[in-house]
Amino acid sequence: MKLNRIYLIVVLFVFIQIKLIAAFPNPESDSLNKAFEFEVGEELTYNVSYAFISLGQIRLKILEKIIQDGKVMYKTIAYMDSYKGLPFIDLHEIYESKINSNVASYWFRARSKDGAKVKYVTYDFDYPNNKIYFEHGIWGKGMLDKRDTLKIDTLLQDGLSLFYFARYNLLRNGTVRIPTVVVEQLSNTTINFSNRNESVNIDAVDYPVDVIEFDGRADFEGIYGFSGGFEGWFSNDEARVPILAKMKVIIGKVRIELISWKKKNWKPPIYQSKK
Repeated sequence: MKLNRIYLIVVLFVFIQIKLIAAFPNPESDSLNKAFEFEVGEELTYNVSYAFISLGQIRLKILEKIIQDGKVMYKTIAYMDSYKGLPFIDLHEIYESKINSNVASYWFRARSKDGAKVKYVTYDFDYPNNKIYFEHGIWGKGMLDKRDTLKIDTLLQDGLSLFYFARYNLLRNGTVRIPTVVVEQLSNTTINFSNRNESVNIDAVDYPVDVIEFDGRADFEGIYGFSGGFEGWFSNDEARVPILAKMKVIIGKVRIELISWKKKNWKPPIYQSKK
């Protein structure tokens, strides 16, 4: 399964080069991180476009809060679908992740349509034994193709958990480097968190949105030649909702823009000029 077809969400707002103990926030900024809370039922939808061409949608949900092995976990899911009629893309994938309250990945599953079949791969993170177990198969058919094991020595992020890790750490200052597992291989994602306050415009609202900007680099290759640098803008409030992202792929720079949301008592904050 080509897991590097991580339709823009693998890197959607995923950004991190200072060393974190076990890839987690340090005590000095912990109070800032704790201001962010996972909201069960939250649903965010994004349009992905190149120039004036809309390519598809990404829909993200926080499904539920659970207790697993004595730890608080959140189940999250991402649906990625290209629009019908595009001559160069036909993509339908689902990613699921279980993350703890400090946003480390404990389990990940990807499902990808491949003709009439749906292939899947799961990552099971066994931190006490310093291993990840991978399982590949055909979804709904009870067919297991293979199993693999990878040795690890730190807490890790998967493609979906990175999205929430970036939100959790948005107010941090400095460059952060975080271990990431993508395409069943270890790599790194780097973000330059700068707390730069700016405004952006999106079609979903008729006013400039108050955001915090950051940029970063992915040290892996994703969908359609994605690699290297990217930019992101998250809402300048406690919700830290990703509003806009830009990144380079083989055809050029694509734009990922928030178009709708289901979130209690929230709307994009209005930017007030500081002048």
